[in-house]
Amino acid sequence: MSSSQSQEHRYLWAVGEIAAQKPPGTIVSDRYQVITPHIWADTKPQTEPYVSALLPDEALPYLHLYAHRLHVPQVYGFCRDEVSDREILLLENVPLKNTGDLQPAIFEAWTQASAVRQVYWLWQILQLWTPLLELNVASSLLSPDNLRVEGWRVRLKELIKDSEDSVHTRASFLNPSLSNLGQCWLVWVPESKATIVDSLTAICAAMQQGASFQAVSAQLNQLLIEQSAQLPLRLQVVGATDVGAVRSHNEDTCYPVTAHARTQPHDELSPRLAIVCDGIGGHEGGEVASQLAVQSLQLQIKALLTEIAQQSEPMPPDLLAEQLAAIVRVVNNMISTQNDDQERESRRRMGTTLVMALQIPQRVKLPGGAVANNAHELYLVNVGDSRAYWITPRYCHQLTVDDDVVTREIKQGRSLYRDVLKRPDAGALTQALGTRDGQFLNPSVQRFILEEDGLLLLCSDGLSDNELVEQSWRDYAELVLKEKVSLESAVQSWIDLANQKNGHDNTSIVLTYCHVSSPLPEMRLPGDVKAGDPLASSSNMSLPEVEVPALEEIVSPKRKKANPLGLTIRIILMLLLSGAVGAGIWYSVDPIGFQQLRDSVEKRLR
Repeated sequence: MSSSQSQEHRYLWAVGEIAAQKPPGTIVSDRYQVITPHIWADTKPQTEPYVSALLPDEALPYLHLYAHRLHVPQVYGFCRDEVSDREILLLENVPLKNTGDLQPAIFEAWTQASAVRQVYWLWQILQLWTPLLELNVASSLLSPDNLRVEGWRVRLKELIKDSEDSVHTRASFLNPSLSNLGQCWLVWVPESKATIVDSLTAICAAMQQGASFQAVSAQLNQLLIEQSAQLPLRLQVVGATDVGAVRSHNEDTCYPVTAHARTQPHDELSPRLAIVCDGIGGHEGGEVASQLAVQSLQLQIKALLTEIAQQSEPMPPDLLAEQLAAIVRVVNNMISTQNDDQERESRRRMGTTLVMALQIPQRVKLPGGAVANNAHELYLVNVGDSRAYWITPRYCHQLTVDDDVVTREIKQGRSLYRDVLKRPDAGALTQALGTRDGQFLNPSVQRFILEEDGLLLLCSDGLSDNELVEQSWRDYAELVLKEKVSLESAVQSWIDLANQKNGHDNTSIVLTYCHVSSPLPEMRLPGDVKAGDPLASSSNMSLPEVEVPALEEIVSPKRKKANPLGLTIRIILMLLLSGAVGAGIWYSVDPIGFQQLRDSVEKRLR
């Protein structure tokens, strides 16, 4: 259950016209109370809902889109209507407040949103376009009433199948296109903030004229980072790991480890980088794997940030995601090769989960010539079941999806969440770093924009098990964000709670406070020139108020164009170099394993 919903009642969304015809106050199946059309309350949430033996076709898109559960509701169960003898689909994880009211429609909240949030909402919709189009439910994004917003995030009431007959407010299209989406957006453009009206108008016009998805995505991303780059940003990070109440050794590793440390990290990675790894394979396996992963990732991320700082133009999100995935596979193969050389098989193979957050400070040239040093991009990478949460005083959003049997069975459309939980292997991991070759690894890489004050929580399952984060976040968020409680105190308190409630496991927590609401000193980029250097420019120091012009005026022809191929080659060379440094660390940790690997490589080369 969502932490925002009552334990006595669970509010659901009932799909279809049969549900809409039930008058408020009606009790359906001696269980569900009709609050308003489509909004029902489950008065017996402790009892499992009815589930059809064979899942109907209308339920399958929700299951296949489980990885997008930040935006898409999930199937709760079914209710058989006594009158029509037909099943009604019931959804959870819907955009409902704890009062049972819907979150505002995007057009209702539009005028009150900032320019960066308006563009960010459109960006999220665009990112959902392809996965929904592939499942023939892209019409879900073309009904303004179906699009709801909760703070920064866009949420859908339900999925609308393409080519259905239009009924009431259900906007369905035979062959939805980007042109349809652009036409939908044009309705909101006149009410947008003045600094983005011209740019959004140009983007919508391009969509209606048949521009490709890649072209529209690039234009919208440019506008998004221009707007976000004008916000201030301060990051403060605290990390700690604890063996727990039962175990004798700690297989977790995190970065940074600041709790109880005599000095705080002051390298170019802190406070931009946060990592939590939960080792698998015992004292001589899991510990080594998680430590090797964290050490190697630090080296390679440092090299990546240095490379990015040398670029004249921001790297696009898809290229950055590819580079981060490639880095994770390099680290995976280091651990996997060590497993092979030590002849570790099956469950003896060491591995580790990974959740990593990286705030990448790309330079953005603004209209008027000023250069901002940070576009507020946050990239999350996860493999396994360590998690990331975004927390404010109003909500707690789980940002990652576990790589376990539950997720696999749901995504493949074989079972619902509660049914998979009954399996003895429900929590078994389906992938982790080091357990197999990198070509079979599929790390999840997501990009977010930091445009509100909040806490980014990374943790191992020592904290997240038994929904402990969902139950406890309210006790921390407001106090920490109002600086009444320090980050250090919050982290230690959460660890104490985890030891009390989930003491069977190690616990690691890295908590980052992201502050964007007031002007603060800018953090320097890796490789930044210092004040007084010949290359220093006043445009790098402060940002004047500027008005964003139309898209065609944004890119100056004098700017050096980024070369994706050359950049990729440089990053590959960078990874090889940093891999060599990582090999040195490996040699110091396990010289025998390293020598075995080198002998094996030399044999293959001969």
